[in-house]
Amino acid sequence: MHPAASVILLTTLIGTGQGLLMALVTVQAWAWLALLPAPATTAFYLVGSLVALGLLAAGLVASFFHLGRPERAWRAAAQWRTSWLSREVIVLPAFMAAVALYGLLHGLGAPMADAALAVGLAASVLSLALFVCTGMIYAAVRFLAEWHTPLTPLNYTLLGSASGFTLAAALAAALAPPHAAFLAGWALALTLAGAAGRAASLWRNARLVPRSTLQSAIGIQHPQIVQTSRGFTGGAFNLREFFHGASPGTMRWVMPAFAVLAFALPALLLALALAGRAPPALATIAFALQYAGLLAERWFFFAQANHPQNLYYQAVH
Repeated sequence: MHPAASVILLTTLIGTGQGLLMALVTVQAWAWLALLPAPATTAFYLVGSLVALGLLAAGLVASFFHLGRPERAWRAAAQWRTSWLSREVIVLPAFMAAVALYGLLHGLGAPMADAALAVGLAASVLSLALFVCTGMIYAAVRFLAEWHTPLTPLNYTLLGSASGFTLAAALAAALAPPHAAFLAGWALALTLAGAAGRAASLWRNARLVPRSTLQSAIGIQHPQIVQTSRGFTGGAFNLREFFHGASPGTMRWVMPAFAVLAFALPALLLALALAGRAPPALATIAFALQYAGLLAERWFFFAQANHPQNLYYQAVH
């Protein structure tokens, strides 16, 4: 499939925003249970909420560039009974409203902390629901075998959470230093879990056997069929939207690139920070590397999906 930049930005930005909100609520919940000291000020929660809301808004803006008729975007919610996209369209603004209220309550000061925690827990539930909706948009597409697996929503959840907790660790290093190591530990665990989940999906996809062949596509079961034309002499929608257009060499280097950027290097930096052998500010570098890696990972996620029509239209002889 063709990886659209708008969708890559949408899914990675909102995923990070979701993970960041969940990280804030995790810190507050542990502090409420007296398992962590409470941050000295509410700045960590307030700034974190604003950053999360900014990421979600940026992702939402990016999504509009993928619409042919943006003025009709509101109609996307009409099919909520059967469409995961419609459910995402409903859950995303509800989640954004919850994040905004969470930040507002913290901005009102300590007396509203318990109310903010209640809102934050509700927002975390919405965040998990949004991860499921986003992942199921692709996992529900049965004819794209690379996506049609429970690993798709699982990986969306793990990767978004990992990037959000890594960003939270970077914010804590500046605004709540006593909590930086706690968040770095969570970020490291989620990064490793995300690496395991993505490795599982790559292992699975490498062993898929296509259900369609040239024989089944044209209804002729002769063992030797030679394709001499792809059906188009110039550009066409089928060629643009259902194939990524990258060379086999590009496909070979993107996977190790995102494995290093999204998982290996951030995990190393987070582990060093957790062991006290690196400046806390390295969490910021870990996040920057991880987000760059997730952009490459999401590109590969879309590009690896092989639409059945490519049996015919992709070939050129």
